Amino acid sequence: MGTKGLSLLLAATGVVGALIAPATSAAPAHTGHRWTGAWTTSVQRPMGATWQGDNWSLDGFAGESVRQVVRISGGGTQLRIRLSNRYGTSPLRLAGATVAKAGDGASIRPHTARPLRFDRSQSTVIPAGADAVSDATLLPTSALDRLTVTLYFAAPTGPATFHEAATATTYRTKGDHRFDADGGAFTAESHSWYYLSGVDVAAGPVRSAVVAFGDSITDGVSATKDADHRYPDQLAERLVASRRPLAVLNAGIAGNQVLGDSDCCGDSALARFHRDVLDQPGVRSVIVTQALNDIGFNPEVTGARLIDAHRKLIRAAHDRGIRIIGGTVTPMKGSMLDSPRGEQVRGEVNHWIRTSGEYDAVVDFDAVLADPADPAALRAEFDAGDRLHPNDAGLRAMADAIDLSTL
Repeated sequence: MGTKGLSLLLAATGVVGALIAPATSAAPAHTGHRWTGAWTTSVQRPMGATWQGDNWSLDGFAGESVRQVVRISGGGTQLRIRLSNRYGTSPLRLAGATVAKAGDGASIRPHTARPLRFDRSQSTVIPAGADAVSDATLLPTSALDRLTVTLYFAAPTGPATFHEAATATTYRTKGDHRFDADGGAFTAESHSWYYLSGVDVAAGPVRSAVVAFGDSITDGVSATKDADHRYPDQLAERLVASRRPLAVLNAGIAGNQVLGDSDCCGDSALARFHRDVLDQPGVRSVIVTQALNDIGFNPEVTGARLIDAHRKLIRAAHDRGIRIIGGTVTPMKGSMLDSPRGEQVRGEVNHWIRTSGEYDAVVDFDAVLADPADPAALRAEFDAGDRLHPNDAGLRAMADAIDLSTL
């Protein structure tokens, strides 16, 4: 989903820490449990500043600790993290890492910090183009807990694989501060996530993760920062309130297209569906809402091409035994993406989603967000200000529109 101001993108495309928590906090890597994703983000290539401001991806890190705060949507007694060097050009040397219960800002709750290990070592090297998974770590968690993951890089990392639009604050400081509780040393801030691509919890034998797959509306770029008001976050809250033990994973990327790859907006939905959805641990269903950026930025795109691409996503999900729900394409009248041709294509795609029966279920986000007096336009009370992106109330309406029984 294109974000307001995407056209303003600027041209740019170890030492071991002295403090170690008790060894009893680390569990063996192979526990016999089935893992389920509790939090994820879709990684992107390093890039320069955008309309959201500067980020640290091009320069990377050297002799620094990076503390990232995430809210998980499922809990358990053990967890592990996933790291990605997918877009790195050299091996990534991680000197050490911790996970803890989050406090305010960069602080952590006392006595909750746990060292993370990789094949029983506190350091690891992740080859360029590869991912890594930590060993299981004993830290009891519940759905909607906020966690910090602190990564320490003693050696220069080079450009960093990251997720640009975190809608959350990440912190950085010089030196090894993995176990710092008060967070006072972490004075530098960013609004992106770096290297961290997932947090998994040990779960039972039943698949229990739902992936929300899409563009900036799913990514939540218009949500209040640090408030966890993206629509997948609010869906997770509904599931917790209804006592349904399903985690929700956000696989949105701002500006992402179904058909086209982009240096600044990620690999196409077709290219990344396998790794960002099908390879998520414990996934049982996926909600797809994507096409606006193709419609708005690709003058050659047709409804038939987009429908064919959605059919490929449906087949790929069904081949894995995963249920797939189609979300209709949301209103864009008056926005930077609006055009008569685009509105025609949007109508064709939405008609197919609603009537074809090819998706296992449908959630009509378009109908929920549309102005009753002008169905091509976003309702004023749901508009974040650009006639395209829903505000917190609109994102809540999207989450509320999903029939939980379809998941």
